[in-house]
Amino acid sequence: MHFLVLGASAGGGLPQWNCGCRNCVDASNGVIPPSGQSSLAVSPDGERWSILNASPDIRQQMLDNLQLHPRALRDTPVASVLLTNGDIDHIAGLLSLREQTPFTLFATKDIQEVLSENRIFDAVNREKVDRQDIALGQDFTLQKGLQARLFAVPGKVPLFMEGDTVQTDLIGGQTVGVRLTTGDKVAYYIPGCAQVTEALLDQIADADQLFFDGTLWDDNEMIRTGTGIKTGQRMGHISVSGPEGSIAQLQGIRAAKTFIHINNTNPMLQPDGPERAFVENAGWTIACDGQEITI
Repeated sequence: MHFLVLGASAGGGLPQWNCGCRNCVDASNGVIPPSGQSSLAVSPDGERWSILNASPDIRQQMLDNLQLHPRALRDTPVASVLLTNGDIDHIAGLLSLREQTPFTLFATKDIQEVLSENRIFDAVNREKVDRQDIALGQDFTLQKGLQARLFAVPGKVPLFMEGDTVQTDLIGGQTVGVRLTTGDKVAYYIPGCAQVTEALLDQIADADQLFFDGTLWDDNEMIRTGTGIKTGQRMGHISVSGPEGSIAQLQGIRAAKTFIHINNTNPMLQPDGPERAFVENAGWTIACDGQEITI
């Protein structure tokens, strides 16, 4: 399997248009690399690609990566798009893929309903783009030579669908992870996850490669940096650090491990910082735009 990181950041990207935090300033000044909003491309052969989450930056991400350029007058090497939740930073890019070129759109029924209930997504012509509902635990062909399976991970409904009371550890079709296999290798893509459960540990035990939610370093990061009022848990994201964080909870997983969907405030983005050293010493890598991984 071949992986191409199209966007390593969480919603807003790096730098975020209205943010003057240290990381955003450094990204604007070329001190650290900028990155687009979360999206990952996968291919069984390096020729035909499937996009996991269509970020608002998808047009520029496709322009920046030659692997996704058209090879004929009206053409795309993208065979399919798969969505892991209905967040804006994972679905808005569909509107940039509306120019009448066929591909298959895979998602759970819950996520497909988010699109159906928002009429703007009717611009993605159903006669050209086949929308397929995928049940949890069902093996399906993401494209020829590449099998996938969706499974529930703890999460919440999209921000724009929240009501007065928000449950952030929902288990169902609204937030999913993806198991990918070509038959001999297995990878997992989990860009949003509120906690590591025993069920999740059992699910990913066969991983050769794991892409996992790296949104926040700690639960109070947004509050501490003055960039928000919500904790990571309230946002539906597990922290990277701490005894209940992903590094500690996933230390028994022997796969190659990569953090993706990283918020612009996360201190592990600083190349010489102690947080990055901690991550790397724990055996993790931090995704960056344009990164290629083959297993």
